[in-house]
Amino acid sequence: MPSNKSVSDAPIVQFTNCRILRDHQLQREDLWVREGKILNPEKLFFDEKGSADVQLDCKDSIIAPGFIDVQINGGFGVDFSLATDDFKSGIDMVSQKILSHGVTSFCPTLVTSPPSVYHQVLPQITVRNGGAHGAGILGAHLEGPFISKEKKGAHPEHCLRTFEAGAFQDLLATYGSLNCVQIVTLAPEMRRSSEVIQELTKRGICVSLGHSVANLSQAEEAVQHGATFITHLFNAMLPFHHRDPGIVGLLTSDKIPAGRRVFYGMISDGIHTNPAALRIAHRAHPKGLVLVTDAIAGMGLAPGRHTLGQQVVEIDGLNTYIAGTKTLSGSVATMDTCVRHFQEATGCSVETALEAASLHPAQLLGIEHKKGTLNYDSDADFLMLNDSLYVQATYIAGEEVWRQDVSGM
Repeated sequence: MPSNKSVSDAPIVQFTNCRILRDHQLQREDLWVREGKILNPEKLFFDEKGSADVQLDCKDSIIAPGFIDVQINGGFGVDFSLATDDFKSGIDMVSQKILSHGVTSFCPTLVTSPPSVYHQVLPQITVRNGGAHGAGILGAHLEGPFISKEKKGAHPEHCLRTFEAGAFQDLLATYGSLNCVQIVTLAPEMRRSSEVIQELTKRGICVSLGHSVANLSQAEEAVQHGATFITHLFNAMLPFHHRDPGIVGLLTSDKIPAGRRVFYGMISDGIHTNPAALRIAHRAHPKGLVLVTDAIAGMGLAPGRHTLGQQVVEIDGLNTYIAGTKTLSGSVATMDTCVRHFQEATGCSVETALEAASLHPAQLLGIEHKKGTLNYDSDADFLMLNDSLYVQATYIAGEEVWRQDVSGM
């Protein structure tokens, strides 16, 4: 073939002078992008005889896959668990603003709510690609209402539900539709949860265990029926006990079906999980750790009173409590902060910290062929970061969608 133009007229951009996170290592090579995808330069040179149309000097930045947040309840005054007339503009604003945190895809999360809220909100959530308008939406994460009363955390007790005779039909009636749903968090010790887990898994929906008093054998049974995730490990579950380690025991269980990996979310904000607990989990099962923010509407706002679904919460520094109590309710951490704290607390490599917010959530959702890596042919959703893991620029489909303003520095 005479030139790259015979394959595509789209410009080829070559990012130079960078270290790329690929195959679990930072590699000093260039990144080639065309039509929103990452190119294999060898094919470009040898098969197409092509070359770059544009070269960009990255000034020795780290280039890493974009972060994927699978548990975020809102931010900047927007609460995904509130049915409002301008819900769509709210979700648009959050997806735009989290670009500066390095998030290129996310799962808007709804906490336990009345059925009317699900029926109003879920039809307004559309799975969509990211771009200059904001981070991509991978589908909703429904956390509750099929959870334990004892471990409800910040979820309103009057909205909790159990599976009755209809089991899966009860769930459908509660949510109204599963069209845009990516993850459901439920308590596996509930009667009839096994058949619900099987039905959800059959539909390609990820089942997560959380807000639960399950013992280890109940948790293992849930995994055998298809559950693959643990919602914010250590939070809202029985504490680890040496004779029955509960859900936490899944990290080292020998009853996980062959070829299956259990992933677990961690809120690495320095508040929800003591650094020692973070280290224990990471050392026990490093390949399953998924960083989540669990951010609420108050993220990005001044301390004071905000909402989390049906509840009023109070932000005091980095702590968020249900108003008038000491019950933690989500976080105000940003994803890039969680990545930095995780690396600092565990002493893990830069590569490991970055993969916990990109590769692992992509593997959890089964989208690692296009997101969460910088492999050839995957989506060109990536970040430029400095050595301290501060985000300098965010790219989606190869286009710059956010850049740190250095003029005032």
